[in-house]
This record gives sequence, C-alpha cells and structure tokens, in this order.
Amino acid sequence: MVTAEPTATFAPPGDIRFGVIESYEDPAAAGRLGAAWTRARFQWADVQPDGPDDWRPPLDDEALAAELAAGREVVGLLIGIPDWARDRRNLPRGLALPYDDPANAWGVFVGEVVSRYAGRIDRWIIWNEPDIDDPDAPGHTWDGDIAAFFQLQRTAYLAAKAANSDAVVHLGAFTYFWAPSYFSRFLDVVAADPEAAAHNYYFDIATAHLYFQPNAVFNVLYAFRRVLDAHGLAQPIWLVETNAPPMDDPYWTVDNWTLAVSLNEQAAFVPQAVAVALAAGAERVAVYKLKDTAGDRVANPEPFGLVRWDNSRRPAFDTYRVAIRLLGGVQRAERQRWDAVGQVRLEQAGQSTTVLFARLPGAQEATVEATAATAELVDMWGRRETIEAKGGLFTVELPGALCRQTIADYCMIGGTTYYLIQEEGKQEEDGRHATLDETAESTVALPTATWMPTPTTQPTATPEASSTPEPGPTRPPATPTSISTRNPTATPTVVAGPSSATSGEPSGRSLGNSGLTVLGLALALGVSLGVWLARRRGTA
Repeated sequence: MVTAEPTATFAPPGDIRFGVIESYEDPAAAGRLGAAWTRARFQWADVQPDGPDDWRPPLDDEALAAELAAGREVVGLLIGIPDWARDRRNLPRGLALPYDDPANAWGVFVGEVVSRYAGRIDRWIIWNEPDIDDPDAPGHTWDGDIAAFFQLQRTAYLAAKAANSDAVVHLGAFTYFWAPSYFSRFLDVVAADPEAAAHNYYFDIATAHLYFQPNAVFNVLYAFRRVLDAHGLAQPIWLVETNAPPMDDPYWTVDNWTLAVSLNEQAAFVPQAVAVALAAGAERVAVYKLKDTAGDRVANPEPFGLVRWDNSRRPAFDTYRVAIRLLGGVQRAERQRWDAVGQVRLEQAGQSTTVLFARLPGAQEATVEATAATAELVDMWGRRETIEAKGGLFTVELPGALCRQTIADYCMIGGTTYYLIQEEGKQEEDGRHATLDETAESTVALPTATWMPTPTTQPTATPEASSTPEPGPTRPPATPTSISTRNPTATPTVVAGPSSATSGEPSGRSLGNSGLTVLGLALALGVSLGVWLARRRGTA
C-alpha cells in the first residue's frame, strides 16, 4: 500500500552534513527543508565600501541570531576588494606584507571580521572560484596568479587564527572545469612554503562547486581527494555549491541556456548529487541556493533558488527535503553501480539505504541484495510502499530519465530517484549478510575520506529516444513504471575518471603533483561547462 508521506523511515531533520546557501532569505522555508548549515557572503567592498572604519555586514545581528536559534550553523565567505583597498594590480593593498602589518589591508579586514563574529561564525571560506582565470569571464573574481592567491589564503589563515583560535578556515572553492590543474598547482605552491606544515598548510577544509552532472560530482571529488593525498594532506572536502538550474520554469524562462535541464530533472539531480557526493567522501553538501533574490536575473541566466520570489517551491525543494531526512546519519557509503543504473548504498544506524535511478531514457531494472525480508521503497517525493524480497533480492523497475542533455551516451541527469530502505534485524541470519568490509572497494567511511573508487563505464551504443512523453513540473506516479527494460548491449568502455576498484588508479593516467590531468570530464560534455561558469554570478 502506498502512503502519501514517509514518516517512520525518516531520520530526524538537521543532520549537519546538509545545508542550503543563504537560508536567511527565507528562514521558515529553510526550517521546513531541514537544512543544518548555510553560507553568508561577506563582500568586502559592500562591508567596508568607503574605508576601514565602515561596517555594513550582509547579515544583521538579528538575522544571524535567528539562524543560530534555528540550529543552523553559519559559514562566512570572504571575498572582494573595495576600491580604497586595491593596489595597481587589482589585488589587496599590502598583501605581500606580514598578515599582522597594519598596511596589509586584507589581513586587517580578515582579523576584524573574524574577531567580530567569534562564537557566532567560526568557519570562513576564503574567496570564491579563483580558478576562473579569464579576466573577461563574468564569473572571474581573482586577478592575481596562483602565488598571489596563496598569499591571500596564507594571510587570511594566519589573521583568522590570531583573531579567533577556534576559527576554521576553508580554502576557496574550485570549479575544476575551468582550470583542471589549478588545485594541484596551488598545493605545489603551498608545499614550497617552509612554514606551511606548522600551520596546517593554511587551510582546514577544501571546498568545491560542482553543477549539473552527478557523474562529475563523484569523479571530481575523487580527483580532488587524490590530489590532496598526493600532497600528503588529509583535509576534508565539502561540496559547498551544487545544483542543476532549470531552463523551463514558466516563472523564469531561460532563452540563452547552456545546458538543458527541466524542472523535474533538477528535482532528480539533487538527491543524486547528494548521494554520490557522500559516496565520494564529501563531509558536507549544500545546494546553491534557497531562494531567488532581486539581483539574480542580472547575475544568472538560470534560476538557482529552490524557492521562487513568490514563495512557491520548485520541485527540487521537496526532493531535497526528502533526501535530507532519508540520508541523515550516514556512516558509510559506496557507489555500487554506475552504468544504465545509478546505485549508491549508504549505511546508517540500524539500516541501509540504497539510492537508485536510471541513467538512460528507457526503463531499467535494478536488483539489490536483500538483508531483510521486506524493505520500504520511497520515491524522491516521499511516497513509499513496502516491497518483499524474492530469491534473496529486491527488484526495482526504474522509469527512464528525461534525458534533455546527454554525456557520452548517458543522460546527464538520471530519472526519478528511489530509496530502498532495509532495516536490520528483520530477517534471520542465513549467511547472506555481508559486512561493509566485504563489499566493493569503493566503500568509504563518513565523514573521514577513504578513497577506493568504483569503475566509471560508458556504453558505446547511443541511447534510443524515449517514447514516454516528458512530464511538466509535476510529480510522477507514486510507484516505478513497469515497462520494458532497456540495457546497453554494446561492450562498455572505460572513460576518463576513477576506474579500477583494485588499484584505485584512474584509467590510463597518472595523478601526481603535476595536476588534475586525470579527468577529461569537460570533454564529455556536448557543451562546455566552462562557458556556463563564465556566464554566472560575477562576484568580484
């Protein structure tokens, strides 16, 4: 029997892993969503537009207190240079001076903001997407080279720690697609500093911004982990921004879209991205962003908000809300299958949750090993039913993906996402219960990052067009559609990305200190993600 809303299987909301950017734009909606953390951008040019004696924060004390009272952790983003603090290179004045020199304008600003908010905001991200290095790109924020960005990070780290010993300093988020080797080259510069090791290499958390492709979310986070490993670093990684903004919302139509995404595909993307990010070892994940705001149409071609200006919800709000509740408390995660079906297994206290979705236009069949006699099958809208195991397996028929955009023969975003939830202790021991140590080597424990990836494979055949009409922004049927299964018949070929579960090495490439040349993910796109990144959200 299908019920309208899963309750018993939902973990309590508020798992610190899951956040949404700018929750203070609609605190009530953020509370309904269940987001446990958020990010507030402190644009230096807005905070101190006329000089160092100005103070015009983006989040007033009342709004900040409301966020904290709601149980949401606030993470600050420090970015931008006011005109009075720019040198002739468009960098902060005095950046080469010691961090505590009064003439180092950036060091003074960081010390002041971190000191003012100590105990209320203790996490600070330093800059935003510095790897977009084309000065003509709208998303370009940093005019210096990598050495100058290292000095910016180093100054901020030392100033923040001096101002608040409890401060946690994040490295500015990288996009990967614009400059794949940037992260590794930056860490090379860090490693050359003789004092870096004494200061945790000037960052406590690495961060990433990844959009549109669940496949890329997994592969790039994996690649970033390998680069950290190659440099002997163990800092966690956060996926601070992710989303797949739609181009077909009647409320905000997009004429000059770069990647074709429907409202329902955005809704499917969110739980898929969350699941694979956890499988790749991400310590935290956030969706950019909670709500459309007044300047968004100028800054972005596509709408990013889970909530529209008129307070109505895009479908992705509901699917993220379900994901937060169903995926709370994950202890270990692995990506088990990644061909015609996406399959991610997550271990929680007393149960396992397997996330399932089709990656081709036609319906697919997924089988999951049964560790219980029955399981709850919950769709991404929160509707559930109880299903029974047969022959030691649960079989789930998955409706095909809408496939507005393809990548190397697969749909960029999978179809409707399902959660198969098995509770422990519902079946007598019969020898089929495997411990996590007996599973595939892609298993990682959370929140620590142990990196043993599963293969990424692609079929050589081109998917056939789906004969199922594409739905509008409405919820699909409560149960998976039972139609003919289409599986790729051609022999799969390995593409760039994590490849060997035995060796843990990317296919045919070497990933060392020389850079992120391991992944050719941007080449898999029919269009360039770099172009899209250049069009969105200029924040210099």
